[in-house]
Amino acid sequence: MRELPVWFETGSLIALVALLLVDLALVVRRPHVPSTKESALWVGFYVTLAILFGTTMFFIPGGGVGPGGEFFAGWITEYSLSVDNLFVFVIIMARFAVPAKDQQIVLMVGIIIALVLRGIFILAGAAILERYTWVFYLFGVFLIYTAIKLVKDRGHEEEYEENAVVRGLRKVLPLTEEFHGAKLTVKVDGKRLLTPMIIVFIAIGSTDLLFALDSIPAIFGLTKDPFIVFTANLFALMGLRQLYFLLGGLLDRLVYLPLGLAAVLALIGVKLVLEALHTNSVPFINGGEPLTSVPEIPTFLSLGLIVGILLIATVASLLSSKQPPAKESGPKDEATDDAATDAPR
Repeated sequence: MRELPVWFETGSLIALVALLLVDLALVVRRPHVPSTKESALWVGFYVTLAILFGTTMFFIPGGGVGPGGEFFAGWITEYSLSVDNLFVFVIIMARFAVPAKDQQIVLMVGIIIALVLRGIFILAGAAILERYTWVFYLFGVFLIYTAIKLVKDRGHEEEYEENAVVRGLRKVLPLTEEFHGAKLTVKVDGKRLLTPMIIVFIAIGSTDLLFALDSIPAIFGLTKDPFIVFTANLFALMGLRQLYFLLGGLLDRLVYLPLGLAAVLALIGVKLVLEALHTNSVPFINGGEPLTSVPEIPTFLSLGLIVGILLIATVASLLSSKQPPAKESGPKDEATDDAATDAPR
């Protein structure tokens, strides 16, 4: 197995973490609602940076087609899963009535929490997979189950439910009724109280932890290199804040995205199961011997299928949302129209 040089891995991590901290500092110093142009420029910057980073892997010592292809497959998969996560972020922001100008810092802190949690997951996952290859079976079945669940739940109105941690904190923490910018604590009548912002941070962070249960097994199905896994996650999350503001109402139009993500997860799940069979050591399967005749799905085939699936899902969603609504037959009733106007939405 080819290994990327230490100088490249170390230098990349230092530079990317520094960029993330600079981004956070800019948000803290100037909280605002970014314009479409500003958001588009930042998203374009991070996407271009990811493409340059992945392309570099093709040419450096220890790199090549393998690491480069694995990075792009992992980054595109994680990025698409991150877009799906934005649906939940929108719901959380609305649920807690976070002021628009403070939403940037909420997203940024949530992203940092997600990176720390995913970093822990990646290190643990890499250690487990190196020692127990049969875990690939579990990852594969879990991703296929998740894909089926995505298809079954499609069409149901998504609603955010506070998890046990957030509900418990609400009961015990002294909270103010209103937000005070990005402050976590304020003094009210001489008493130090927490603001609702602390609950929002915890809600976003704990939700990100749940998202990692899907995304980490998915990318380990494409690469076993912890560095590639982490950087793919890092690039997918770095532009997420700006993407949140750029997409805005467009999220509601991506009606076929869940189906596309389900197909991607199912594909990676099958890939994991095939790989587990190819390196099998489970006693009750083929007597504990590998099934070398089982086909494997190459990284570049995975990459092509992932891009194709997501492209079809996105184009189909946008074309579907442009279809004019069906005309109702028969004359309209004014009383019915008045009742519809007065009905709650």
